[in-house]
Formats: sequence, structure tokens, C-alpha cells
Amino acid sequence: MFDTAIIGGGIMGCASALELAEAGMSVALLERRFLASSASGVNAGTLSLTDVRAALVPYALRSVELWRTLSERLGFDIHYREIGSITVAFNDREAEVLRERIAAKAALGIAVDIINAKRAREIEPALCEDVKLAAYCAEGGYANSAATGRAYRLGLIRAGVTLHEQAEVTRIERNGDGFVVSTANGVSLNARRIVLAGGSWLGGLGKMLGIDFPVHWRVSQVSVTERMKPSVSHVVSHAYGLLTLKQSDNGTILIGGGWQGKGDPERGPAEVLPQNLIGNLRLALQTIPALQGTRIVRTWLGLQAHTPDAMPLVGPIPGVENAFILGGVRTGYTCGPYVGKLFADILLGKEPELPLFHAPFNPSRFTAPSGNERLALTA
Repeated sequence: MFDTAIIGGGIMGCASALELAEAGMSVALLERRFLASSASGVNAGTLSLTDVRAALVPYALRSVELWRTLSERLGFDIHYREIGSITVAFNDREAEVLRERIAAKAALGIAVDIINAKRAREIEPALCEDVKLAAYCAEGGYANSAATGRAYRLGLIRAGVTLHEQAEVTRIERNGDGFVVSTANGVSLNARRIVLAGGSWLGGLGKMLGIDFPVHWRVSQVSVTERMKPSVSHVVSHAYGLLTLKQSDNGTILIGGGWQGKGDPERGPAEVLPQNLIGNLRLALQTIPALQGTRIVRTWLGLQAHTPDAMPLVGPIPGVENAFILGGVRTGYTCGPYVGKLFADILLGKEPELPLFHAPFNPSRFTAPSGNERLALTA
């Protein structure tokens, strides 16, 4: 009998498992594919503070502190680089939006400054002449998301976590004071409590416990260029969140920004939408003219979970004792290490540094007090 079974091996599931195991708990982690092979492993790797929703800013600030030492802790280089970020606006409307968003983030403790176009090009000479206004944050950075799973796998094994990869959970049943978790490949294990951390698959996992959580998904597209000479020295993004761009150590440039493809939890990421890919690449070229003539080597897709109110689902599952949910965190890659740590601290009975099982994150907001009826949602 395990103390805790965590279903879902994204960055938050892995971070929680690591903290619990290092504190002496027996932990099993089950992942339908491979660790960090979905949203946590196919995103552009941007570790953004200025793009984080206001409610998550305190968590993101503390998470960046953990990112700085994560390679050493896990014993595997995740290529964390703190290179600073620049967010650009090209017209008056975008500049107005940028000022509003940055003022709100600065009020919450992020060290970010509004700068004029001349100063922006001094900091990042690769920027085009069309920039009207920009915001600069020295703490912005990135990591190699493709290395996330390998890094956590090593750390989790060293911590004594029992890993089951390629183990899609098909059944969760009550067994006395605990649960029996069964998978499609024949794994069956017992745990005193369970944590659903399955990202875009949280809706299906919840139904195994009789709970219908409104978890939806986005299918984000990310592209990578051929290797180039050093051209871009910062993370570059757009005021509307339509671009994130950075150059990695090997010279390739990763281009993302939330442009959507097609897919769903049943099919997985299924199809690149050419019109969205072209829109993303045009904005990247407008922002960084040095990309002219550069070839795109590959474009890939990833499912990202979200909720109707864009707030995470974190806390006890209503009406199911010793069952918890952890997911739906926008900018979850940035916040993952700290949210996972804080979640584990609460399960370990420690006094949380920040609230986590309360509004606006508590999953009970989507169910009536009886646990049987959905509450009305407002935008």
C-alpha cells in the first residue's frame, strides 16, 4: 500500500512526487505515456513572469527561485537560462494593453519596467524598427522542456518513487480507506490517497470518481528553426501573448505564442493548422527581421489543460475523501516546481507558505455544496 499515488507525470505531478518521496512517503507515479511528454515537455520552454495571470504571480516568483537550482537537484541539466525578457507593442492599442498589464504585474512584485523603443533596441538589437513600446524583465528565462522528463525521471528514481510509464489509468476504485488504481497494461496498485494530475485528461480521470470537472484543452503549436548564428539574446514576446521567441544554446530559435492546432485527449495533438502557423511565423519575422530566409525545421503540437475561468484546479476533490486534483494551471511550466512543492507541503501537514487549497483554486467552485450539481460559471 502506497501512501500516495499520483496519476499524471507532468511537471506538477513530478514535482509533488519528488517532494513527498524526499520527505519519506511511499509514492507511486503513473503516466499514460512518458514523464513530461505532454504539455510539460512540448511547450516552448519559456519561463515567463510577465505573462503569468495575476493570481499566480506570487507562485511564479517563488518558482523561478526553484528553477535556478533544479538541474543540480535533479542531477540532470535542464538548460535553465535566465536571460531576461522583452515584451513588445507595435501600435497605440497594443502599447495601452502593455502598460496596463505591466502596471498590474509590477504592483504584485515583478521587477519589470516600461521602456521606449530606443532603449528596447539597445537591450535587444535584433528587434525591428517598428516597435513602439516595450517592457523589460531581467528575470525572464527559459529551460529545455524536452529535457524535463529525463531530468525528473532521474530525480524521482533517486528519491525512491515507484514509476509506471506507458501506464494509462483505466479504473480507480475505493478499497476500504484507500484506492485501487488499475492501468491498461496490467498494473494494479493500492494507495491511501490519490492525486489526479493528468492535465488535459483530468476530465476523464475525474469521471472515474463520479466527478465531472469542466477541464478543456488547447492545442498549442511550437516551431523550431535551423541553427543560426547568435541573433537573439532575450526571450521576446508580444503584448497580446501571440508570440514567444528565444534562441537556444545550439543556435536554433523556438517560436510559439498560443496559436492553436487541432486535437483532443482521445486523438492527442493531431493536426497543425497552416493559417495559424503562418500567422505565428509572420509575427516572429516582423519582430525579428534577422529571421528572414531562415528555414523552419519542425513544428509540433501539445495539449494544454485549462478551465472555464482560467484558474487552476488544486485541492481536495469534493465528496471523495483522500482524493485530490492538481492541474489546469496556465503558465504551468513556469509555476510547476513551486506549485508541486506547495501541494506536497500541504499533504505532509506543513503550514503552507502561500494558500493553495482555497479560492480561486479550490475545485469545489465547480460543484454545488452537495457535490452533484455544477455551479453556474461566469467569465
